[in-house]
Amino acid sequence: MKIAVLVSGGVDSAVALRLLHEQGHDVTAFYLKIWLEDELSFLGDHCPWEEDLGYVRQICEEIDIELKVVPLQKEYFETVVQYAINEVKEGRTPNPDVMCNNNIKFGLFADNIDDSYDKIASGHYAQIEEENGTFYLKRTPDPIKDQTYFLCNLKQDQLSRIIFPLGNMTKKEVRALADKYDLPNKDRKDSQGICFLGKVKYADFIKHYLGTKKGDIIELETEEKLGEHDGFWYHTVGQRKGLNIGGRKGSNGNPLYVVKKDTEKNIIYVSDKYHDEDKSRDTVKLTNFNWFSGKAPEKGKLQVKLRHGEHIYNCDFALEDKDHATIKLDSQDQGIAAGQFAAIYDNERCLGCGVIY
Repeated sequence: MKIAVLVSGGVDSAVALRLLHEQGHDVTAFYLKIWLEDELSFLGDHCPWEEDLGYVRQICEEIDIELKVVPLQKEYFETVVQYAINEVKEGRTPNPDVMCNNNIKFGLFADNIDDSYDKIASGHYAQIEEENGTFYLKRTPDPIKDQTYFLCNLKQDQLSRIIFPLGNMTKKEVRALADKYDLPNKDRKDSQGICFLGKVKYADFIKHYLGTKKGDIIELETEEKLGEHDGFWYHTVGQRKGLNIGGRKGSNGNPLYVVKKDTEKNIIYVSDKYHDEDKSRDTVKLTNFNWFSGKAPEKGKLQVKLRHGEHIYNCDFALEDKDHATIKLDSQDQGIAAGQFAAIYDNERCLGCGVIY
């Protein structure tokens, strides 16, 4: 097959590239150059894309594979970064990595490459399976690295074009292959954080676009002002650290957590009763669905991931109408945040997602 391989400079995409080449496929490497690494380079120590691209070039040269660098700065800003800024301004918690996958990597990029490519590949830890002409995501053997959550908003036409060479592997197995191939980046650490930020701190990114605006930090129960913040957009519900209130505790003598934000008045409310048993946090409201099959699941007993990671909840799924659903978790979650994606599973199979509201 003729395959377009997305490479990032990391170990995973490098191993995926070498595997496909070793299997005899006609592969071309594509490095997507995004806007932020240039636009906000003054916030970091250096331009991380230069280091990434250096590794990619070396790997491609060693096995004589063509490398194409695709500039997508403008598109990234319009479809991923602007989305993140808008969500933060509304007091919600965005997930730029999810939007990056469906709008850029497997969206605009996939729509504009040569039609001669049979498939698009990446180093994601996920599997694709087909049943009766419908494509689904399937979780990988490595529960920690599994990335189906980040891919849950893909559409059918996208899933049908993708292959994930690492889908049935663990990170340990991938590292072993990197050693076998003696890749120049074999000892490189995994990237952390939001995809487009690189080494730019999230708070610096927010400050650049939203600035600062002083507001009050108020204890919910007593209505006492405990301090000031630089803007509600720097804080999330469930946050404990970084409140800058001098280590103060609540009226009950317990640590304080952010429990509510008033986005119109720019007020952060805190409470030391965040973890009280009567504060139920096992119910999640969903909207803006993306079902791989085109329709909501009929089963009520399913599983859900509220964020990337190994933790997955058993849940009761109940559709309220075609646009809204409620899921009841089998235990409490202290980080349920409006704006985040919830990926829905039927055992190992990912069925799609909804957005928490």
